[in-house]
Amino acid sequence: MLIIQVKEGENIDRALKRYKQKTRRTKLINNLRDQKQFTKKSVKKRMKLAKAVYIQDLRNQEEK
Repeated sequence: MLIIQVKEGENIDRALKRYKQKTRRTKLINNLRDQKQFTKKSVKKRMKLAKAVYIQDLRNQEEK
């Protein structure tokens, strides 16, 4: 659970921005989405490998 202390005289928008940044850094939303349904380990591994290949291709294109 994330707790954001709103300082006296602080703008609510600023506190909301800090909350959003904190949730992104902790990957809280992504974890909740992943836990909605079960994914087999082999599928996770395949997705991770596909992502690595994609990133490597992007880096190879930058070099050219």
